[in-house]
Amino acid sequence: MPLILDRTNYDTSPSGSAPLSLDFSGITPARIFGLSVQEISHLKISADGFPCLLGDTCRVEGDANDHCIECHGNFSRVHWLGTHMCSGTIIVRGSIGRHAGEGMTGGQITITGNAGDWLAAELKGGVIHVEGNVGDNAAAALPGSEYGVCGGKITIEGNAGHLAGARMRRGLLAIGGQCGTAAAFELRAGTVIVMGKTGSHAALGMRRRSLILCSKPEEIPPLFRRGVRWQPSFLPVLVNSLQKSGFRGAEALKTCLNQPWQQWHGDLLAGGRGEFLHPCGLEPANS
Repeated sequence: MPLILDRTNYDTSPSGSAPLSLDFSGITPARIFGLSVQEISHLKISADGFPCLLGDTCRVEGDANDHCIECHGNFSRVHWLGTHMCSGTIIVRGSIGRHAGEGMTGGQITITGNAGDWLAAELKGGVIHVEGNVGDNAAAALPGSEYGVCGGKITIEGNAGHLAGARMRRGLLAIGGQCGTAAAFELRAGTVIVMGKTGSHAALGMRRRSLILCSKPEEIPPLFRRGVRWQPSFLPVLVNSLQKSGFRGAEALKTCLNQPWQQWHGDLLAGGRGEFLHPCGLEPANS
């Protein structure tokens, strides 16, 4: 039986006295392993910047020795859940706030609802899967950091906000829906896949690796030059990997495998070693 953190009967005060922001930094399967329910309830967190106990914000029950945490109820005000997580599993049965999985090095987080901004920021390893939508800066670099995600896999079935995959250095980000402006901004390495429509300035400042689009891009960045038309041999392998991980959005990519793809090289101001790929016949007006 996993450890259950249940907030079903919390944050229901009509007077608005419930905390607006809960910081769950450090609440990971490795941290709670071997602790009793009472000990876990007395772990220190913060509410609106003030110290409090975990048990003051949710009901704690179950077994901490299964390396699994299940979150029930309203966690949309809970931020930094699973930060620097190194092993085990966290399942959020609903939505989660900002910075979920930030700096993870291993383990798996599954979110059945939506996630806030900065999901998987600077992830180094592990797997994150989101059934719903995510906010801005998913799988991106934190302010002032040179690199974002440096490993692992992030799959999002819904839409993503702006700057998804900004400054990624390694790893895989797959988005089943649409995303906002500047996807794969200053991509260092790694792979970003978007099944739906992308906003403007996609791949701006890209240095290496790939942005793969399954729909018509809004524009081709002006500092990209046209490459070859081909059928990339790595795409079937990528589709197979995504399907094995349970990512339903891989079906959109699979339908495009039997047609040629247009390759673009850039960003020329950043060395021109990156590539922008989309199915042929979907060239935007500025191409």
